[in-house]
Amino acid sequence: MSYRPEELLITVIARLLEDDPAVRHVAVGAASPIPGSGVLLARETTGGRPRASIIHGESNNPFTDGAREIFDCAGQGRIDVFFLGGVQIDGEANINLVGTTGAGGYPEIERRFPGSFGSAYMYFVVPKVILFRPEHTRRVFVPKVDFISAPGVSDPGVHRPGGPKFLVTELCLMSFNSDARRFRLESIHPGHSLDEIRDNTGFDFDAADHVPVTPEPEPARLDLLRNKIGKEIGATYPGFAAEVFGIEVEKTERKAS
Repeated sequence: MSYRPEELLITVIARLLEDDPAVRHVAVGAASPIPGSGVLLARETTGGRPRASIIHGESNNPFTDGAREIFDCAGQGRIDVFFLGGVQIDGEANINLVGTTGAGGYPEIERRFPGSFGSAYMYFVVPKVILFRPEHTRRVFVPKVDFISAPGVSDPGVHRPGGPKFLVTELCLMSFNSDARRFRLESIHPGHSLDEIRDNTGFDFDAADHVPVTPEPEPARLDLLRNKIGKEIGATYPGFAAEVFGIEVEKTERKAS
């Protein structure tokens, strides 16, 4: 059964959530339709777990005060999983959301991005952070980030209940070992290879002699995605639902009180 690349990534994310019974509440930031779809799919396939908080629009968004509420919730230990990405990500899971430097290095800024916002805070307090970056190239996965918006690891003695556990890209699934400060390749997406991943990654990583292929989405999952989940995520991301699932849904927005 054929499927779109987005449907594979959604399935990978859903399985990561399904496989961990400790995952009770997952929060998803703005502009994240693929992680959002993965959470909704996992909730459907597990019969109601985890709770999904999608911080965009009105559907599945329990917060009325935006960042302040989600940060309080995370600090109290009531968010089990969060998603982060970066303009750059390096082999120690440091992420860069600030910008990239020119050939001369800092303070020359080649490109400036919105900034870190609460990424460092969430990276420290949420127990299971899944890094998500569809583009898998050496432009993104660099030997060392130009700026550390949020560090992947901390020195001994630093209180840090949270941190990165997985990385999902268009090519593969990786896990992260904070003690070793290294990624490990867990599976290769269908149609890709280990050599392709190494060629497009600017840092070294661990891999078994025989790395499994990422399982493809089952027909039952695809049916859920293209119908129930597509309509639900479409209430928040109508353009995404139309492009990926062919579903036209009117966007809903939270009204100001």
